[in-house]
Amino acid sequence: MKQPQINRRSVLRAGIGLSGLMALGIHSPLLAADRRLRMYWWGTKERAERTLQVNKLYQQTFTGVTVDGETLAWGDYWPRLATQTAGRNAPDVIQMDYRYIFEYARRGALLPLDPFLDKGLNLKDFPPSVVDSGKVDGKIYGVSLGGNTSSTIYDKEAFAAVGIAPPNFDTDWKGFAKLSAEFTKAAKRPGYFGCQDAGGLESIFEGWLRTRGQELYTPEGKLGFGEKDIQEWFAYWADMRASGGCVTPDLQALDKQNVENSMLTLGKAAISFNHSNQLVAFQSLNKSKLALTSFPTGGAGGKPGQYIKPSMLLSLSARTKEADEAVRFLNFYVNDVTAGKILGVERGVPASAPVLKAINESLDELGRAMADYVAAMSPRVGPLPQTPPGGAGEIQVLLRRVNEQIGFERLSVADGSKLFVTEATRILARG
Repeated sequence: MKQPQINRRSVLRAGIGLSGLMALGIHSPLLAADRRLRMYWWGTKERAERTLQVNKLYQQTFTGVTVDGETLAWGDYWPRLATQTAGRNAPDVIQMDYRYIFEYARRGALLPLDPFLDKGLNLKDFPPSVVDSGKVDGKIYGVSLGGNTSSTIYDKEAFAAVGIAPPNFDTDWKGFAKLSAEFTKAAKRPGYFGCQDAGGLESIFEGWLRTRGQELYTPEGKLGFGEKDIQEWFAYWADMRASGGCVTPDLQALDKQNVENSMLTLGKAAISFNHSNQLVAFQSLNKSKLALTSFPTGGAGGKPGQYIKPSMLLSLSARTKEADEAVRFLNFYVNDVTAGKILGVERGVPASAPVLKAINESLDELGRAMADYVAAMSPRVGPLPQTPPGGAGEIQVLLRRVNEQIGFERLSVADGSKLFVTEATRILARG
């Protein structure tokens, strides 16, 4: 069988190295091929290894095709994609996030997939709601790679060691703050705290808003909350810092919003917040046994704070010169059973019923834990929010920056809240 080819330099960016490539059966040098696709994704080494295995399988299945892969961490991924898109050099196949698909589709950067339905792309086994999650203005611009929901990821062994029950599906925000402070005190370990400082983390801020019946954004693309609301949020985390419930600002500044630098992985906190599909990546980097539960709830009378969302989607560049091949490649990722078994649930629980049935029979302990968590959350979630408006990515960065400034006492809670609302409103007006 013809040896699959891969761009050696691009793969090395994934942090795998030559020995890892050899383990995957991929060798150098790069050989010529009839057709070439560029694929770009964010994620950890675990995701890169799974992705490269599927790409290898695709090249073995469809000879004469080379798939060049490149991956970066989340924080570096989006600036590079923006630069490539502006330079008309975007990859053919793009791992896309729900919060950004609106922005890229509206800019004409993504290829509408509707013309390919039943002509290379089969979504018949996908629930309508999942198909809709990849739509912008009624057209399909992305296909879900898996469903997931946000989660509280905690060190199960650390809580057992101090004799404190970990957070659970019924823990409300007040109880969570108390529990975190109690853990820090009981752990008696300098520089080790109950929880990360999540005041600058948009996903959990959104969950907190939704328990109060609010959303991040209105249907008109404006802020769905006011200065009073964000002030209460920043005050919650200021109180957490004061009680010792969450890490100090200097420690939280080390967190680059990836698994490797999270407070949990760095051994600075027993709790971090992330998407449920990230449990695999977290566990691979943590020796202690980890577990999942929901975000804190709004308590009695509170509304669901979470929702099931596409963990990520696959989109195609509007400028791809290999549209038919790229569609076939996308379809392979979401419908091929063997590919599904390789990917597992690391990118979320697959939407295709046949693929999900096949992988359920081979899930390991971590995969089962993730699938069970999503199943347990299904009756506890609210509807999927609308796609964030243009500028939402910039506001996500703004939230983190203002929370950090409050943490370092460069801004008061009141001044930080006013600054956030003023700047966020200006960003949204600019579009």
